[in-house]
Amino acid sequence: MTNRDVAIFFLLIVLSSFSLNLYAQDLRERTYLYEVLNPKHQEKPLVKGWAAHRSKEVINRGLIAQDMTNGSVYLSWRLLESDPENVAFNVFRIDENGTEIRLNKKPVVSTTDFTDVNVKYPSLYHYRVETIVEVTQFGTSEKVNVIPLNDGYSFRAVKLKEDCDPNRIAVADLNGDGAFDFIVKHPNYGIDPGGRPNTDSTTYKIDAYLSDGTFLWRKDLGLGIEPGIWYSPMIAYDLNGDGKAEVALKTGPNQRDADGRVREGEEWVSVLDGMTGKEIARVNWPERSPRYGDYNRNSRNQMGIAYLDGKTPALLVARGTYKLMVCDAWQLIGNELELQWHWDGDEENPVIRSQGAHGMHCTDVDADGRDEILLGAVMLDDNGTALWSAGVGHTDKAFMTDIDSERPGLEVFFAVEPFHKDGRGVCLVDAATGKQIWNIGIETFHVGDGMVADVDPQYPGLECFASEDPKGGSHAKYMRTAQGKTFGNIEDFPGCRNWIWWDGDLLRESVKGGRWRRDTGLSIGKFDGTVLTEEIRGRLMLMADLVGDWREELVTVEKGKIRIYSTILPAVDRRVTLMQDPLYRNHLAHRSMGYEQSPVPSFYLGE
Repeated sequence: MTNRDVAIFFLLIVLSSFSLNLYAQDLRERTYLYEVLNPKHQEKPLVKGWAAHRSKEVINRGLIAQDMTNGSVYLSWRLLESDPENVAFNVFRIDENGTEIRLNKKPVVSTTDFTDVNVKYPSLYHYRVETIVEVTQFGTSEKVNVIPLNDGYSFRAVKLKEDCDPNRIAVADLNGDGAFDFIVKHPNYGIDPGGRPNTDSTTYKIDAYLSDGTFLWRKDLGLGIEPGIWYSPMIAYDLNGDGKAEVALKTGPNQRDADGRVREGEEWVSVLDGMTGKEIARVNWPERSPRYGDYNRNSRNQMGIAYLDGKTPALLVARGTYKLMVCDAWQLIGNELELQWHWDGDEENPVIRSQGAHGMHCTDVDADGRDEILLGAVMLDDNGTALWSAGVGHTDKAFMTDIDSERPGLEVFFAVEPFHKDGRGVCLVDAATGKQIWNIGIETFHVGDGMVADVDPQYPGLECFASEDPKGGSHAKYMRTAQGKTFGNIEDFPGCRNWIWWDGDLLRESVKGGRWRRDTGLSIGKFDGTVLTEEIRGRLMLMADLVGDWREELVTVEKGKIRIYSTILPAVDRRVTLMQDPLYRNHLAHRSMGYEQSPVPSFYLGE
């Protein structure tokens, strides 16, 4: 036996021993080894898109004027990332004859809001805001009417065609005027993949409206798309950089089985022109496979947006949740979709298998200028390979932002569905590496919901909330600081679903439908129980910084109407609109599908 043969013999022994040890190790240890043992990570090239510079939405000043019950008009507008640091504003009221009056004695510099007092007839006036730098005027806002009082509150309404009842709403600029328009999926009906057969012939329709309520088009998705959120993903975004958003969705031939399901036939990714609804591009959806497990429960569909080269928006198309996951990344060049990469989660790899979630989150986590993709407990790198896996299993909720303000970088908070005896069912990990920072250290059964929000200023960072789904056999709720310490009284658990920045401080408020005065609709309040606003009508659809200053709007729906509520509480500071933060905008793009989740920015936003 030669020296080379001896060396190979001993190498095989070492590798065999290492392999046995690997499978004997705890999953957390194997998780750490995933990238080291994954040669594919270095094989895939970096994505190169069509954009020379980061493609961004161009949004307007977003001025709104709201009638108040005390005879005043409250005005609010955006601070833009392109504004100079010393930008200031003048506010003008315009009467029915076109005569303008400047309302502020000194330029407005500390906030982007203003109250015009003692206005007898608000409906007779218009308002505009002038942008100045060192007394030089360099821009003016759009001219706006006053939003009147309705049901005792001022809100902007968009009337919907034929009294449609929305199931999901996407917001994007369809016509390039700098305002956010609405793409509505309806009716408000759907079946869960694990639920009953679909025995009727209900089909989803997609309607598009401009921000002023102008109806543009309707597309019936037909019998090929079952009515349910996991069969009908939809996303609206400017994919080709022409300044106008396209609408991407899942489509298929007009056919169903006898029980209403769709188990065979072609499936497509369709991109529609945002102004006309005409299909401009079509490619195949990731194909069906028994590797996903049961069709009805596991073969779920999602879409997303990521800047994989740091400049060009990519359309992400994903399938699978509980077992196998796959994801395709496409770029739209003109009117053609070009595949950038395909990722096939290895079903046999215990680090990757069964780690999926009900939504994706995309931003740059490793400071290389390119977006990564969080798919449940797995982080995909920008080139379509697995960067890390937390190995905790299917996460019902995942929040990625700067949770711990005392640590560098971003963190991810997980609410994990599978049973965990060691406390990892509620945990915090580092977003760049997947390394666990803390867990709650107690047994969990089926943690079905979670949220991160700064609600108590005495603790640094964002507080973390999670709750068990009772079908797991537990009603437990968990409240932890950003450092993983228990805080507060569990009786004050505020819920996980709907949170909003509404008043002047940096603490986030909870939107309630029942804790306060059930007979008066939705209410917005603080963690300590203080009610800020109530009597908000409609079914809650989303929270988003759509107009006005950096604080969020509350969007509700009724049959035939969208209501957009904005705060009238005075501001105490000014901040760039949240819609120009990449991660926050990503969350809003993804809100039009899957389970609801409150958006968060890429930076720490709290007291």
